[in-house]
Amino acid sequence: MKTVNHWIGGKTVEGASGNYGPVTDPATGAVTTQVALASPDEVDAAVAAAKDAYATWGTSSLSARTAILFRYRALLDAHRDEIAALITAEHGKVHSDALGEVARGLEIVELACGITTQLKGELSTQVSTRVDVSSIRQSIGVVAGITPFNFPAMVPMWMFPLAIACGNTFVLKPSEKDPSAANLLAELASEAGLPDGVLNVLHGDKVAVDGLLNHPDVSVVSFVGSTPIARYIHATASANGKRVQALGGAKNHMLVLPDADLDAAADAAVSAAYGSAGERCMAISAVVAVASVADDLVARIKDRAEKIKIGPGNDPTSEMGPLITAVHRDKVASYVTGAAAQGADVVLDGTGHTVEGFEDGHWIGLSLLDNVSTDSDAYKDEIFGPVLCVLRVDTYEEGVALMNASPYGNGTAIFTRDGGAARRFQLEIEAGMVGINVPIPVPVGYHSFGGWKDSLFGDHHIYGNDGVHFYTRGKVTTTRWPDPADAPAGVDLGFPSNH
Repeated sequence: MKTVNHWIGGKTVEGASGNYGPVTDPATGAVTTQVALASPDEVDAAVAAAKDAYATWGTSSLSARTAILFRYRALLDAHRDEIAALITAEHGKVHSDALGEVARGLEIVELACGITTQLKGELSTQVSTRVDVSSIRQSIGVVAGITPFNFPAMVPMWMFPLAIACGNTFVLKPSEKDPSAANLLAELASEAGLPDGVLNVLHGDKVAVDGLLNHPDVSVVSFVGSTPIARYIHATASANGKRVQALGGAKNHMLVLPDADLDAAADAAVSAAYGSAGERCMAISAVVAVASVADDLVARIKDRAEKIKIGPGNDPTSEMGPLITAVHRDKVASYVTGAAAQGADVVLDGTGHTVEGFEDGHWIGLSLLDNVSTDSDAYKDEIFGPVLCVLRVDTYEEGVALMNASPYGNGTAIFTRDGGAARRFQLEIEAGMVGINVPIPVPVGYHSFGGWKDSLFGDHHIYGNDGVHFYTRGKVTTTRWPDPADAPAGVDLGFPSNH
């Protein structure tokens, strides 16, 4: 059986605790790999390696850092298929989707390659007589990144390239459900010339997470995951004086107005709801349809959803793969089986779906629920599976009010041909990312990703300018070089003035 160990100080480190967790191939249900689960001593070792490396990496030149990052980008590009294959084997998503994940992660590596322009300071001269003021941004120290199972390569790449480009060192704690991609990312960084200890991979469960949150030498924590865990990460790390960025869950809505192109809206709803088997924090899980077009829209969504081919991710003909675990599959199915009792119309029931030859895989089909109530569990909870809820409203205003009442505020979309309605929507909707005729409005790398309300805990979004600011801290220097001819200023206890 394959074993995934830690990557600490530039080398593979076997788990000393003797504790290992199973890693399953979701398409077969078979345990194919075991992953080391860190003990407190191993947490200490990873943080110590990062702290030692920071002593030199934090003062290294920008040109030295970016030279490594350019080589790293080239290596990642050359190994796209290998990284994607690891994702498919452990997560289950189809290979094309895994390749897309790697491509989106590469965007942030490319952003990090241009860090020289992001870290330029500011200078104001002559703010007072012979007084200048300059502002700079400096690295902080050891950063811990705790990342989810649904994007085992992309989300880590949303974090550590920017963090290390800014001069920090990094300890990555990936999901124990699909850990292999993280190790390959670290090995390729080492091959690109990244000094030992700058990027470390610590595998584990809650012991590892709590060890990082409470470690005195970890200065910054970045997290992506569910809302309950994001809230816990933020509270615990903040209480320990750390800078925290914790991105939580979502219930992303898509408002469809009567003037929308219904074919485009139906295509978008199916793609955004069922892509990656719905295991995306940016998945559309609730379509809010204005009543006059609701019946037609639901029929078009149903027609498209019924044609999606479900199968192993390494089969080029598969369009959707299995869910990550059998436990998660059963939980997702429970929302569908309980929906009718809570007043919904089950238009498509994907529970009980199997794939011939892979009967032990974590399979579930596509489910479509219509006339869903805002009081139902299927609407209130983040299902994180291929279940799309349709809610009906009479007007644009009713739709926006319904969406804004949600505790989540991650991503949202509107489908319309009306520019005035679209403009109102982007200003009135309470969410961090908005799509206008775009169902999954994940920003490009040079903008920032993040939500509002219970979808984000902390002040900074991830990557983009927010990411650079999150991984650095500001310093302002006020300088006065007196002219030799100046008379002594003397003591003045008055409030300083700029003259």
